[in-house]
Amino acid sequence: MDPKTAVLNYQYGERAKSELLLASKLIASMPGFPGGEKMGGKRMLLLVLEGVRSEIAFAHGSSGHPGFKKALESLDAAISEVEGLNFEEALPKVAEAVSASTTVAQESWEALTSHGLL
Repeated sequence: MDPKTAVLNYQYGERAKSELLLASKLIASMPGFPGGEKMGGKRMLLLVLEGVRSEIAFAHGSSGHPGFKKALESLDAAISEVEGLNFEEALPKVAEAVSASTTVAQESWEALTSHGLL
């Protein structure tokens, strides 16, 4: 991986990871919402998840890295679970997306190190 690609992939991977971790915290909080607030919370959560999805799709489109494609697929599965109010089932899917994004960042870090830039 050339240094320019490594820097971009590292940035995209770290950003995706941060956003996915925040999304995971939001999903985990949903079961504690009172019944009357759950539907509004779900709507807001889906907006956040779609925003995160858009960022990861941009990263995939820019880099073509298969790790971002895997993150997108896992996030899509999580979104489907949230739509069905299956919050506990959504969390492992988000964890898979975090793992895929972390792998991209780690590979990029290793490439930057091999080029003597870190």
